Amino acid sequence: MEQFRLPKIDMPKLELPKAVQDVLSEAEKRLAHRPKLLRLFRNCFPNTLETTTKLLDDGTTFVITGDIPASWLRDSVEQVVHYIPLAANDPDLQRVIAGLIRRHVAYIQIDPYANAFNESASDWHWNASDVTEMSPWVWERKFEIDSLCFSMRLAYLYWKETGRADVFDADFKRAMRIIVDLFKTEQRHFELSPYRFTRNNGIPSDSLRNNGMGMPVNYTGMVWSGFRSSDDACDFHYNIPGNMFAVVALRYMQEFAEWVFRDLELLAELKELEAEIDHGIRLYGIYRHPEFGPIYAYETDGFGNYCLMDDAGTPGLLSIPYLGYVTADDPIYRNTRRFALSKENPFYYEGKAAKGIGSPHTPPGYIWHMALSMQGLTASTDEEKLEMIAMLEATDADTGFMHEGFHADDPAVFTRKWFAWSNSLFSQLVYKAMKDGLLDG
Repeated sequence: MEQFRLPKIDMPKLELPKAVQDVLSEAEKRLAHRPKLLRLFRNCFPNTLETTTKLLDDGTTFVITGDIPASWLRDSVEQVVHYIPLAANDPDLQRVIAGLIRRHVAYIQIDPYANAFNESASDWHWNASDVTEMSPWVWERKFEIDSLCFSMRLAYLYWKETGRADVFDADFKRAMRIIVDLFKTEQRHFELSPYRFTRNNGIPSDSLRNNGMGMPVNYTGMVWSGFRSSDDACDFHYNIPGNMFAVVALRYMQEFAEWVFRDLELLAELKELEAEIDHGIRLYGIYRHPEFGPIYAYETDGFGNYCLMDDAGTPGLLSIPYLGYVTADDPIYRNTRRFALSKENPFYYEGKAAKGIGSPHTPPGYIWHMALSMQGLTASTDEEKLEMIAMLEATDADTGFMHEGFHADDPAVFTRKWFAWSNSLFSQLVYKAMKDGLLDG
């Protein structure tokens, strides 16, 4: 099967906005006693702006994922989210983030099932022979429920931080309508959905079984997803963290409908859809574990089958409070967290150098830096946050950057030396710890 060579995109290095420069100056003082951590933060915090961000003439912003020259809806949000707390009084950051929101809105209108897009209608694709309805704008068309949720998260966080509502135009409302209609369609995937995906490359996790439709599911009220946040196919197609994120995204959209668009009919529709999905999570998404008690499953099919695991990608079970579905003290989340950080999770690994969550997307024994960062961001104690920062600091293989996965026994064996999402999530953890005074000497 034909697969394109990765095309090169010229990404001009942006001048760092003043608010970002100020954070780096603050870090020079507050992390001076930890020179390696300072180096990592100095490299990782501006990495998205310095290497992956392009301001386009149409007022939008194109953000590549790093070593792949395409923009993932999910990744691009997480690549810039650590800048949002700095954006209220920085017009340059507002230009970057608002431009990315507008580009997401345009992409959603092109194809709401796609997970990754090109800068232009270049007809570049990860695999030119994918069996699905491709567009020249689409790099990859794996439907992952979280992609659309991340677009709404970016708009919501930007709005709340800056108070600016200029991104909420007719196109934005049209994108909301598309998301709602898609969610409703995918609540009844086999009856209503036009979506199919097959990639004949011999890798089972890259394709949907059953002629591209996926394995059978029962109606639950939840939204069907073809793929996980790792871009791997779901085993059972109701991904619980993804549906939790959909609930949160629908709550964001309710605020847009009520306070920006003043559309009470849309507001009522959003509330009803949120309730249907949430009911499905509560009824079908909780598994009674013999050791940990009730936990949130990773996936289910609604027929009583469950996938019990956690993956390093967001949304995952560990990231539930980060997404805002429940708080970190939720009893079922606490049980779930203990499960995810135990050997009962088939993708939890312990080695000579580190312990943490990996992914079926990478080889066995590989821990993801993103999982360690997320464990720190959702930790309930300062001790655990500091433990994660120390582990991240010790496992960069002296590259000065975060990676995707690294071997639990040898951090010098790793995947993806340029992975901006991982750099950003690490930066978010360190910045929050620095602001909370946890890293003062």
